[in-house]
Amino acid sequence: MCRWAAWSGAPRYLEEVICDPAHSLIDQSRNALSCKTAVNADGFGVAWYGDRETPCLYKDVRPAWSDPNLLQIARHIRSGHFLAHVRASTGTATTRDNCHPFTHERWAFMHNGQVGGYDKVRRRLDNMIPDDLYRHRMGGTDSECLFLIALAYGLKLHPRAAMARAVHEAEALSRYAGVTPNMRFASAWSDGKTLYAARYASDNFAPTLYFREFPDGVMVVSEPLDEASDRWVEVPQGHMIEVRDGRVTTLAFHSREELAEA
Repeated sequence: MCRWAAWSGAPRYLEEVICDPAHSLIDQSRNALSCKTAVNADGFGVAWYGDRETPCLYKDVRPAWSDPNLLQIARHIRSGHFLAHVRASTGTATTRDNCHPFTHERWAFMHNGQVGGYDKVRRRLDNMIPDDLYRHRMGGTDSECLFLIALAYGLKLHPRAAMARAVHEAEALSRYAGVTPNMRFASAWSDGKTLYAARYASDNFAPTLYFREFPDGVMVVSEPLDEASDRWVEVPQGHMIEVRDGRVTTLAFHSREELAEA
């Protein structure tokens, strides 16, 4: 599995999430506490929004703790909206193209989880991506595939419904292949204005997801960055949040209404 963190609010330096906290994302890349894999060393990535509509992206295959360029970038770049991810592969190769976040036009996406039996359903999932989007398929992960399928289902217009439908369709293929668990999904995606995050699983073991409200914004994480457990709110399984203008809205994820809307 993987660890990730996202920020939406007043501009902050990336190091305030990646480096500074007691249980920062770099610390989690070596010592994660809320997932099966304590070490997340199969690459990292950061997507941040500045003056332009599209996000800037920096990622590499090295462990996050060993890249001096990441430390320099985190120290000097400040953004009001960014997504950061450290990867633990669930089977696909450790390459730059397989590192999160994934971006397309103004959208950024990162994921912790897996599509059950991905090796058995990968071709069928790829076939769900239309040609105009498939040319943007750079890597081989199930995560990137979910992102492109959601874009095909109208992520730009229906960011909740499209993602729910993509997850639903991938889960259905996994169930047909007879591999369990069919779906594990804790993800964040954004257009640079609104941050979305969802927690879902086909069983009772959805990957962890938390958020914390600060006076100047909202942090959304796979696991808390510090020991102030009473200040971190766990997103219930089967739910998602929307963060916009410093406000958090909690909603059901994967509902019939959302699927009908897409």
